[in-house]
Amino acid sequence: MNITTIVLIPGLWMTALCWEHWVKHYSEKGYSVIAANWPGMEGDIELLRRDPSSFANLGLTDVVDHYEQIIRGLETPPIIIGHGVGGLVIQILLDRGWGAAGVAIASAPPKGVFRSVFRNLKLALKSRSLTPQQFHYDFANTFAEAPSIAAFERYVVPAPNRILRQVALGNFSPGAPTIVRFHNDSRAALLLVAGGKDRVVPTSLVKANFDRYRESKADTDYKEFSDQAHLTLLHETKVADYVLGWALIRSNGSKLTAVPNQTDTWSVQLSA
Repeated sequence: MNITTIVLIPGLWMTALCWEHWVKHYSEKGYSVIAANWPGMEGDIELLRRDPSSFANLGLTDVVDHYEQIIRGLETPPIIIGHGVGGLVIQILLDRGWGAAGVAIASAPPKGVFRSVFRNLKLALKSRSLTPQQFHYDFANTFAEAPSIAAFERYVVPAPNRILRQVALGNFSPGAPTIVRFHNDSRAALLLVAGGKDRVVPTSLVKANFDRYRESKADTDYKEFSDQAHLTLLHETKVADYVLGWALIRSNGSKLTAVPNQTDTWSVQLSA
C-alpha cells in the first residue's frame, strides 16, 4: 500500500498546534500531513481561551464524525495518529473501518477498560480549564518551570465539558459514545503508545486498553517510551519515527516480532 497522507488528531485541552513538531518532521519526509482542529476550534489560541463558546458543547461523536469526513475526502487511506482523547478517536475510527493503520498515543480509554474507573472519576472532577500549575504537573512534568509555562501559553485551551463527562463516565453509560468493538477482526492495525512518566494516562491504563484487544485477530501492538511524559511524547522525533516505521510495515501486511524490553512489558521489533 502506498501511503502518502498522515492525519494527526489532538486531544483535550490542546489544539492541533500541539502536533507542530510532527507536522514539520513528516512533511520533510515528503508526506502530506493533515493536523486539523476539532470542530469550532479553529483560530487564535488567545481568542479560543477568551471565548470557547464555538466548541463548548461538542460531543465525542461530533469529533469522530468530523475526522471521518476528512478521511472520506482523501484518495487513499491515511495513517491516522491521535493523542489523549485523540487516541480514543483513532480507536473508534479504526472500528468504523477507516485508516490504513492507526496509532493511539497515551489514549483516553474506551468503555470497558475498567482499570480506568478511578482515574476517570478524577478526570470528571477536573475543570474544563487547566491552570499552568496543573499543566506542569500532569502534562509537562519532565519540563522545568519556564518551558512548561511557555508550552502552556502556546498550546492550552479549555476542554468541552460534555466530552470530559463522556470520556470520564463512559463505563457507567449504557450507550456511551466511547464504545469500541474490541473483537472487530477486520479493522486496520493499531499501535498503543505509552509514556513511562505520563501522569495523565499511565502505562497501566494503556496496557489495560491493549489487553482488551488480545482476542482480536486484527493486529494490535504496544510500545512504551519509558522517559516520556504526556506532552513530551509529541515533542520527540524518535517517537514520531518509531510510529511511522511501525505504521508503514503494518499497513503493508508485514509481521512484527514481540521482544522483551526494559519496562517489564513488551514492544515490537521493526523488521519486515
